Amino acid sequence: MRNRGGHAVVLGASMAGLLAARVLTEFYDRVTIVDRDELDDTAAPRHGVPQSRQPHVVLARCGQVVEELFPGVTDEMVGAGAHLWRSGDLGELYTRFSGHLVTRTGRLRDPEKLTLLHASRPFIESHVRRRVRALPAVTLVDRHDADALTWSADTVTGVRVTSRPEHRQYEIAADLVVDATGRGSRTPALLERMGFARPREDHLTVHVSYVSMPVRIPDGLLNEILFIDMPMAGRPYGWAMSRCENNDWQVLVGTLGIAPPAGEDEFYSYLRELMPAHAYAALLAGEPLADIALYKFPASRWRRYDKLTRMPCGLLVTGDAVASFNPIYGQGMTVAAVAAIALRECLRADGGELSRRFHRAAAKSIDIAWRTAVGSDLALPEVEGKRSLSMKMTTALLDRILLACETDPWMAQEFQMVTGMLAPPSRLVHPKVLRRVLAARGRQNLDADGVPATA
Repeated sequence: MRNRGGHAVVLGASMAGLLAARVLTEFYDRVTIVDRDELDDTAAPRHGVPQSRQPHVVLARCGQVVEELFPGVTDEMVGAGAHLWRSGDLGELYTRFSGHLVTRTGRLRDPEKLTLLHASRPFIESHVRRRVRALPAVTLVDRHDADALTWSADTVTGVRVTSRPEHRQYEIAADLVVDATGRGSRTPALLERMGFARPREDHLTVHVSYVSMPVRIPDGLLNEILFIDMPMAGRPYGWAMSRCENNDWQVLVGTLGIAPPAGEDEFYSYLRELMPAHAYAALLAGEPLADIALYKFPASRWRRYDKLTRMPCGLLVTGDAVASFNPIYGQGMTVAAVAAIALRECLRADGGELSRRFHRAAAKSIDIAWRTAVGSDLALPEVEGKRSLSMKMTTALLDRILLACETDPWMAQEFQMVTGMLAPPSRLVHPKVLRRVLAARGRQNLDADGVPATA
């Protein structure tokens, strides 16, 4: 392992920032994390993570990375009340995509590959943050604003910060600065001030609103651990309910391009229409733990740092500061986790231009998530945007794949391998997959007596 020595500074104690900081401890003598919020070990929502009140699930690939960087943390979270789905029992999931309800009978053939960790975002972050804070090389500086980068010639030399409690401004020198400040990142403007070009932005306007509420549901009322029913053509709204720690759940209504539920009565009205009867009955038997919370997401956005021909030395950007997607697809933490592994590989390798190598490496996983999210959003006629011929063909194929998932547990696992970012999308065009897709299509074209249906 190559020890670069010196001091690295991470701006933002999000999951992206925490995972990046953990990797940096393998290469730098000191790592400082700067965040504007007050950070302790409690699992409470915070201002810097506005989506923290919405349901969260740690997808399989994200769980692998987190466990690799913090051995034993998964069992630690489960011991504290989180729920780990690793049975492969499809009856414990209620997932509907584009109107297709994935089969709820049978089991996955290899469930250990497709674990899902269910807990609230503050709970997950608090456990990871506690592990990071315990690292000898790490200093966590909370209640500080990152005002500006400092630089000399074409090299970033640190960051200028302001202490919120003391209103005192000072500089922190660094050999490397990692921006993990989220969608509000000011790095594009700072690059312009330094004489560099801003990254171009790819974006898709979606005008999504999410309204959620935490509920405590008595144990034993639900066999499921996750419900999700995505918006579909002609119905620009959907819902989700995910188990969190202990007997707490997060229930959500998401709307696309239309006004979200304006209050609790309207919130329940949506859910009464959308939820299966047994799930709605369990919800009514539960105890609301807080008022409904609104989170608006106007557009998916990808700042293309990977396309810049020049960037200052000593500066990297990661997490939502680079790319943020419609959060209903649950990709954000996983993309950040894969970027942390890309950072490790880039730091291990000899050679210059760390920024260019890292941003290009991280872009590979971003591209997969971007195509998934944007393609799924553009499959809805309510979303405005250009639909290429290849995208239309992909949407049509995905519809056939989801049709097969309605009855075939084997196909359900193949689909989850891709959505869990354990396998590339190309897996879904493997000849073995396509044969089962065609078989499912053939079954659909038979009537109840097994006779080919007529037009």
